[in-house]
Amino acid sequence: MDAMTSSQPGRFHGTTILAVRKGGHVALGGDGQVSIDATVVKSHANKIRSLKGGRILAGFAGSVADALSLFERFEEKLDRYPGNLTRAATELAKDWRGDRLLRRLEALLVVADLEHVFLLSGTGELIEPDDGILAVGSGGTYALAAARALYPDDRLHARDIVERSLRIAADICVFTNANVTIMELSSDKRDVRSEAGEKREVRSEK
Repeated sequence: MDAMTSSQPGRFHGTTILAVRKGGHVALGGDGQVSIDATVVKSHANKIRSLKGGRILAGFAGSVADALSLFERFEEKLDRYPGNLTRAATELAKDWRGDRLLRRLEALLVVADLEHVFLLSGTGELIEPDDGILAVGSGGTYALAAARALYPDDRLHARDIVERSLRIAADICVFTNANVTIMELSSDKRDVRSEAGEKREVRSEK
């Protein structure tokens, strides 16, 4: 069963998440819409989180409650394997595949640091894209196509690509809106949070 198209009635769902790595930066963004079946119940949800003091970004698509449970599990893995995103993601994927209760959770996680971007799914898959671009959710296909088209433009940074691509997806997908939240990591600064183009930066600790 697709984590974004559950056949169970009355389920809360968040939709489109996009990650882009480019030029020493990684940006992760999501739209703000949450739906119950075909009804929009929230338009300004935040589906992106900054973890471990701003060193790791994570976002979700699918059931909101299920995603929050997975966030907790993922943070436990990060505590067990500090500074090792790959190991933490691998161990969560193993648990997700082997645990009967975890397999019932209907959500996808996208996690990223400056070196890696991963997709974790309930089938136990751990996927790292070759091109540093990853999108999930109802509007994920549209966001991915837009990001790949924009990526070669040297004038656009990772953050710009994420914002433009999510807005393109919002114009096409009825389960995605244009209330975009974006977080960004770089070697010398971090965006703590950005909504609707507003930007706030915090210098990295040396």
